[in-house]
Amino acid sequence: MERILYLECYSGISGDMTVGALMDLGLDPQWLEETLATMGVDGYHLHFGRTKKCGIDAFDFDVHLEQAAHEHHHEHEHDHGHDHGDGHHHHHHHDHRNLHDILHLIDHLEASEGAKELARTMFWIVAEAESKAHGLPIEEVHFHEVGAVDSIVDIVGTALCVDALRVDKVIVSPLREGRGYVKCQHGIMPVPVPATANIVSAHNLQLVLTDNEGEMVTPTGAAIAAALHCGEELPAKYRVEQIGIGAGTKEFKNANILRAMILTADEENMDSSKFEDEEVDTVAKLETNLDDCTGEALGFTMDLLFEAGALDVWYTPIVMKKSRPAYMLQVLCRQDQVESMEEIIFCHTTTIGIRKSVMERTVLPRWNVTVDTPWGPASVKVCLRGDRETYYPEFASVSEICRREGLPFGDVYRWIAECCEGEQ
Repeated sequence: MERILYLECYSGISGDMTVGALMDLGLDPQWLEETLATMGVDGYHLHFGRTKKCGIDAFDFDVHLEQAAHEHHHEHEHDHGHDHGDGHHHHHHHDHRNLHDILHLIDHLEASEGAKELARTMFWIVAEAESKAHGLPIEEVHFHEVGAVDSIVDIVGTALCVDALRVDKVIVSPLREGRGYVKCQHGIMPVPVPATANIVSAHNLQLVLTDNEGEMVTPTGAAIAAALHCGEELPAKYRVEQIGIGAGTKEFKNANILRAMILTADEENMDSSKFEDEEVDTVAKLETNLDDCTGEALGFTMDLLFEAGALDVWYTPIVMKKSRPAYMLQVLCRQDQVESMEEIIFCHTTTIGIRKSVMERTVLPRWNVTVDTPWGPASVKVCLRGDRETYYPEFASVSEICRREGLPFGDVYRWIAECCEGEQ
């Protein structure tokens, strides 16, 4: 079984959100602290805790910088490595590290070569983006913000966590980004900031703009996504083995979280090309006419039939003898369920006879997937006919979003379906 790490970035991505989500998969905080300390970087301590975002429990990871009287500090709203559109305001050492300085720190890290190489890659990605943004050679780029202690911890911490999880690949969802402007070291910048835009462009990442005000994807977050993303889509079928949720602090209308999931997929089952175009199976159909049964009894009977495993249940208005209004109850079930279905119908309705027949039906292959939307994850049923996939957003997901956000059902349904098509 292939072990996949999936990062669901429907509220964007940043360094500390990523570390929080990965730590929430069961990694040891003491191990992370002790390993990071081997770099020889001081002036900080780590915070590990829990918080709630829109009622969802999440891991709260933060880097607290220790101020010294002789050091100059500054405070700003946006940090190229640590804000992630979640409103963190940090006091930073006014460090001006270049890429060589940062790679030297990583060399001292007591960790696997794989973890150190991943951290180097992330910083190279940011360096290239900043170089292009400022029109400078890479060696002349100074990381006023990404080089700050908290951002080094975020990037190296992410590399350590990914290495410790021992996954075969990492799949990253499209990155949801906000709009407007942010204040950073170089002044007021549009969202996405130039470095983030450069990373998204250079590494072919999918960026989806939302109507949230503020930054949701930072250069650090974009660099993490670029370094980890394998370029593949989620398998058609998979099992969710573990879930970790990392919190941001800014409040959006949707939960400001990054969800990390460990998935396992059966290679044979997840390849949709191995499905037959259609499958024919045999089912039983039961039906009876009811002209003297209350609406309460009809509704209760339908509930019981579904709970007992009926494939489908429906009522059709009809007119019976003596012009009596009535309903025809029809049930589809497996042939070995006929007796139990008949027992429910006879027990809870007024019928004294049930017609039944055996019929063949053509069934399309189908499976359920979770997709990112501007309002959070939604469940969608995918059906396959030849090479054509059709998407049917699940009622429960659509109705939950409509109730929470006050949006029209049809608009949400169409948007979720378009999100599916956009991820293909």
